Amino acid sequence: MARVNSLTGSGLKAPHSIVRLLEILPGLITWLFLLSPIILSIYQPFAVAYFIIALDLYWLLKSFRMSAALIAGYRRLKVAMRGNWNIQLKHLEGASSSCSILKQDVAVLRARTPWYWFASRKGRKLHEELVRTEVEAEKLDSYLLQHKAVKPSDIYHVVVLATYNETLSTLRPSLQAVAQAHYDMKKLIFVLAYEERGGDEMKERVEQLQSEFKSSFGAFHLIRHPDGVVGEHKGKGANISHAMHELLSEFKAEFDPHNVLVTTLDADHRPDKDYFSHLTYAYITNPNGRYTSFQPIPMFFNNIWDAPAPMRILATGNSFWVIINSMRPQFLRNFAAHAQSLEALIDTDFWSIISPVEDGHQYWRTFFRYHGEHVVQPLFIPIYQDATLSKKYISTYKNQYLQLQRWAYGVSDIPYVIVANFKHPEIPLGKRLIQLWRLFEGHFSWATTPFILTFVAWMPLYFSPTFKNTVLAHQLPIIASQIMTTALIGLFITVWISILSLPPRPHRYTWRRNVAMVLQWLLLPVVSLGFGSIAALDAQTRLMLGKYLTFRVTEKAVREVKEVPRT
Repeated sequence: MARVNSLTGSGLKAPHSIVRLLEILPGLITWLFLLSPIILSIYQPFAVAYFIIALDLYWLLKSFRMSAALIAGYRRLKVAMRGNWNIQLKHLEGASSSCSILKQDVAVLRARTPWYWFASRKGRKLHEELVRTEVEAEKLDSYLLQHKAVKPSDIYHVVVLATYNETLSTLRPSLQAVAQAHYDMKKLIFVLAYEERGGDEMKERVEQLQSEFKSSFGAFHLIRHPDGVVGEHKGKGANISHAMHELLSEFKAEFDPHNVLVTTLDADHRPDKDYFSHLTYAYITNPNGRYTSFQPIPMFFNNIWDAPAPMRILATGNSFWVIINSMRPQFLRNFAAHAQSLEALIDTDFWSIISPVEDGHQYWRTFFRYHGEHVVQPLFIPIYQDATLSKKYISTYKNQYLQLQRWAYGVSDIPYVIVANFKHPEIPLGKRLIQLWRLFEGHFSWATTPFILTFVAWMPLYFSPTFKNTVLAHQLPIIASQIMTTALIGLFITVWISILSLPPRPHRYTWRRNVAMVLQWLLLPVVSLGFGSIAALDAQTRLMLGKYLTFRVTEKAVREVKEVPRT
């Protein structure tokens, strides 16, 4: 039987023994790090104690930094959602005249704004308007300086929605959200990519959706992904790649790939009404659009009021993590729904057909295809998604764990990136190393931090008889507790913004549900360990042992109840 490893089918060649060593390495380092405090607590308890204090201080500072990024990112999200992006696109359509008008406005505002603008409310408003107008004028100037400036009217969108066995109650709202977007639907091609293994029942569902929505878009395509294709792993990547190959064979001659943007969605993804106009604006004002992926903000809030408390914590945390990383784009990677130009997707032969985490892996495929020039640009506009919810609570917890385990299996990218780094010496060494470090550090922290912060401060007391009688021994838990208590400031900020971000409470719930939305955060330590660290450690251990994960569709249940208005 042919040997299988994390590089099989990726296009990269390396000896199987080398690849297996690289697969073992992340999990081995993680396990050694987690076990070392026990051993060091016996022989070097003071070293462990000082390490814990240093680590706690590091996470205190990091929590402050992340809280600041969350606040700034949330503000940018709200500003972007209030913006009229179609007006911005009209400015770009007639960029030359609009730029002249804006420059005239800048001159008038500059003359009206006193040098002591900060001393009065009117002066501050004039200064804010001046700055805003200057920024818009600079954007248009930059746009006009591009050698091949693309007009908004030149852009077409392709939306590829992948489905396997989801119900109409999950799929229909997603198609409705796309159809109701504030954009010219004649410029949008919708592709519903469904799996043959979904059976006749799935075929009937997608045909019903086609009959309902085919007139809502410029074109509507149903593309069936055949089952059992040699060389493919069952999963979203293979499905949507097959769909795009089929679609490309139909209209390749009709469109310039540089002018086509492709967005990939899951069955429960519902784009904000301004997503397509915002994406269009971001793409045509980016001089390096071909080398850029565009990452909107996933907001797992579709069914947040119905999900159990642990799932609500994870849904909120996952949403906020992308907001935080959007404020530091060098850490941002493709996640869930994302967009690229058709030109770039053709260059990478679309998405991976073997990786169970095709979204994150697409970043690395594009990064090395373009010799390190690829970046991810955040879009501060939401795509609403489901929190994990099944028909039974026990199934909900199981599916949530398996979903996070699959996301954490992105650690399988580490062997790929190491081998690719050797294959691409043209990329500066520093850039290759920092990218590898960010990938490794993210997965390493995911698996280890909650364990270390929760348990290690107590280990020297229990494993070292001589350490018990020292002053530091009795002060260590107190110091660690005080530092972590101070770090609760970051948690309070998270809770505050989570409440602000919630969709309206359904009528079937009373005010007590709002109270539960606050009290749920008391479960954060347990949730971080049970669904965070353990799932990540599980994924790394499976890769280390060669027990490779495959794609598993997360069940998406919808609570269907008749809303009765409260009196």
